[in-house]
Amino acid sequence: MRNIGIMAHIDAGKTTTTERILFYTGKSHRIGEVDDGEAIMDWMEQEQERGITIQSAATTTYWKGHQINIIDTPGHVDFTAEVERSLRVLDGAIAIFDAVHGVEPQTETVWRQARRYNVPCVGYVNKMDRAGADFFFVIEDVKNKLKINTAALQIPIGKESSFEGVIDLIEMKEIRWQDSGEEMTFSPIAAQREETAKQWREKLIDALSGVSEIITDKYLAGEEIDPALIRSELRKAVIKREILPMFAGASRRNLGVQPVIDAIVDYLPAPDETAPATGLNLKKEEDIKIPCDPKGQPLGLVFKIQNDREAGSLCYVRMYSGSFKSGTAVYNVGKKKRERANRILRMHSNKSEAMDSLSAGDIGVIIGMKLAQTGDTIGSEGWPVLLEKMQFPEPVISISIEPKTISDQDKLKDILAILSKEDPTFTIRENDETGQLIISGMGELHLDVLVTRILKEYKLGAKVGNPQVTYRESISKTVEHTENFSKILAGKENAAGITLKVEPAQRGAGNKYIFAAKTQSGKSEIPAEILEAIENGVNGAFSSGIVMGYPCIDITATVTDIQYSELTGTEFAFEACASMAFDEACRQAAPILLEPIMAVDLNSPHEFVGEVMSLVTQRGGQIQSMNAKTDIDEIKAQAPMEKMFGFMTSLRSVSQGRASFSLEFSHFEKKSQR
Repeated sequence: MRNIGIMAHIDAGKTTTTERILFYTGKSHRIGEVDDGEAIMDWMEQEQERGITIQSAATTTYWKGHQINIIDTPGHVDFTAEVERSLRVLDGAIAIFDAVHGVEPQTETVWRQARRYNVPCVGYVNKMDRAGADFFFVIEDVKNKLKINTAALQIPIGKESSFEGVIDLIEMKEIRWQDSGEEMTFSPIAAQREETAKQWREKLIDALSGVSEIITDKYLAGEEIDPALIRSELRKAVIKREILPMFAGASRRNLGVQPVIDAIVDYLPAPDETAPATGLNLKKEEDIKIPCDPKGQPLGLVFKIQNDREAGSLCYVRMYSGSFKSGTAVYNVGKKKRERANRILRMHSNKSEAMDSLSAGDIGVIIGMKLAQTGDTIGSEGWPVLLEKMQFPEPVISISIEPKTISDQDKLKDILAILSKEDPTFTIRENDETGQLIISGMGELHLDVLVTRILKEYKLGAKVGNPQVTYRESISKTVEHTENFSKILAGKENAAGITLKVEPAQRGAGNKYIFAAKTQSGKSEIPAEILEAIENGVNGAFSSGIVMGYPCIDITATVTDIQYSELTGTEFAFEACASMAFDEACRQAAPILLEPIMAVDLNSPHEFVGEVMSLVTQRGGQIQSMNAKTDIDEIKAQAPMEKMFGFMTSLRSVSQGRASFSLEFSHFEKKSQR
């Protein structure tokens, strides 16, 4: 079994390649084209209209006796969460590079995510038939920018419009494809290409000998190295992320896909060959390793939730240990609740087939869990282990949304709740003053897609405001404040006293709550529910803001003293008192407003680079680096989100529509008075 994903920059050909893989492995009987809106993996109406992937789709296919679970991920930076949660549960990935542009901004982002989760990869240089395609430039670009050793397992025969096939450097043969790409023909290497092929095979052996002693010994002894040995040693190196093997092809023209499918089986790991997952054993409060064993205790991670009108929540689950049978009880470890796995399905994009059980290493969909959210661990009560939570970036852009009729108010709230359950980077809050619903997301395209889904998919009329920036609040001084609370409810006095110290943390450190109170009767005598109430009060206050109502970040709140009486001390009193103490302390601690700063990656033809750079600086941006490539200049900059609205239109007008850009959240910093 192999669990793999396909990752790349937008428009490098991820979905097109996936469609070819499904066709050649016999899973689909025709090739769906993205440009015609007929790709099997892009099943959402919006994906077909826009020609981009929005939701990661899962499918299963079979090749040479191996089961391959494939997740096709989006390339657009606004849908980073979809890529993040897919990579968290994958054992391997195909990284696709554009033969003309090499490593593009979003390629670097997904590569960082793959490195964080230690996902072994195989590289595929697509679009070799395009004008300006250069396989050897891409290999160097990958080596320099992604800092990984590359090893070409193939070199192309011809390039651009004359690209006709590849030379396999392990078997030393030429491979060509017929029209539909199903039939491959092998032939000896032509005399004029033999010298180049030998040089590149030498480089391959050289790269391998750097990580394999067996290859080194044979190489130094001048022995012929067997292709099977090359494959087995290469497999070990790929699994350790020491080498990135590179392939060439043109998926759109059906050239070069089968060797990549072979590479999935040959070089990417099976679930039991990867490092065991780490989990926190809640009983012993210690980290443990979870081996991939179908006979072990059941443990799985919900990595995606998709709403289905008829079936309800489809919970995509990656099993790490044991197995779940359909119709049995499932325990949600984080929420401490039992649920039922009514049905288990194997997904093929948006179609499905029923399964009896889901075992370790496999990916499937469980129907019937109502409480599960993305990132939840499911297992058994006897073995409560929590798999590590997934980290998602902060939403940085908001819009107001309201229904056209008051009677639709509740329906809109229900729809938004469904969408936010599906997408962890999409949040909803109600503005206390205006009563408007404010929705936040990762970028203009992200929110545009969500709003279009509300209007079209759920057929609800709604009025949408203009995009606004989502700010954050923090403090710049350390303050200690004592708050007393007393209220008589139903004839009973509720009283609490808390001394709270707030101090600014380093930017990016996040919020931290510490209980350090020395109480007269000793901390152990205060009931646990009172301590929990104080913590809930402070944590609730973090999200409700200080002056402007934006969430707080980078504040350390320490409870230094507590006044508690058994007669009057209630959970309600302490939660309210903690919240009030935090608000008052922060108001005295010189609160500051922070704005999101975006990392801007621009690609511009040489002749417009001056105008493009001045456009960025006019919007308060700072140019950080510039890199000249053969046909374009790459510019990296940082700019405040507030100034980047409508940037696309201005960029098109100064570059005759030829420059492109992508935005990604970088960090928050104090809002300057511009």
